Amino acid sequence: MANLKDLRSRITSVSSTMQITSAMKMVSAAKLSKAQDAITAMRPYSEKLSELLQNLSATLEEGNESKYAEQREVENVLIVPISSNRGLAGAFNANIIKATKRVISEQFSGKNVSLYTLGKKANDILKKDFNVAQHNVEIFDNLDYQNSAVIAEEIMQAFVAGKYDRVVLVYNSFRNAATQIAKTEQFLPIVPIEKDDNVSLDYIFEPSKNEIIEELIPKSLKMQFYKALRDSFASEHGARMTAMHKATDNATELRDSLKLEYNKARQAAITNEILEIVGGAEALNN
Repeated sequence: MANLKDLRSRITSVSSTMQITSAMKMVSAAKLSKAQDAITAMRPYSEKLSELLQNLSATLEEGNESKYAEQREVENVLIVPISSNRGLAGAFNANIIKATKRVISEQFSGKNVSLYTLGKKANDILKKDFNVAQHNVEIFDNLDYQNSAVIAEEIMQAFVAGKYDRVVLVYNSFRNAATQIAKTEQFLPIVPIEKDDNVSLDYIFEPSKNEIIEELIPKSLKMQFYKALRDSFASEHGARMTAMHKATDNATELRDSLKLEYNKARQAAITNEILEIVGGAEALNN
């Protein structure tokens, strides 16, 4: 049994850890609430834009497809894994790293694969085994549409220039605070939409459908990219909140166990002292 001094030291240490994890849990809970609000606010616009784009695309004539929908033989691939800059978020970053390695080995084996890592954690691990063409760790310091659109535009222009034949996003899709699902999503080229001759649109087009769709597709792609970043951002705080909640519970359980052990050791020490006093008194009486 450990001595009382060691037990007191361990109890103090565990209590300090518990306070830290509890504080981190509350911070992540507050950030998660804001991140959820942001996703909810952008969802109606994103869904309506996608719906309009699909309807317009379905009515385009042959040969008028967008440059962002050009299907080429896949030789050069860009994968964009979205992680976090900090750890202590359970399996959040590990799942992204595993999903990235899996998509490379299963879908693009033998291809020229490059990475554009967003977030420090994925970059630190993946750069050891793969070609990281670019990385960005500042995006989450001020995550908004404008900053996201700059990165999306850069990737879109690289695709149009023929530098990459396929662009894939790998990120955690937010379900709830306890559930984040690693998702692989094709960003470019745009997934072909089945044409439907029966589609009718109650819109008046000015100047024309082709010009409108050329304007909408870049916006839709940038919105898709921003949504992936927002999804990942919310997932990060949900995962961290859950991890810190479990860590706080474990620290509480360990502290209680150490306190019980401390009390037992203290009681044993007191009992030994009483026995020594009684033994000494008996020896004097004799």
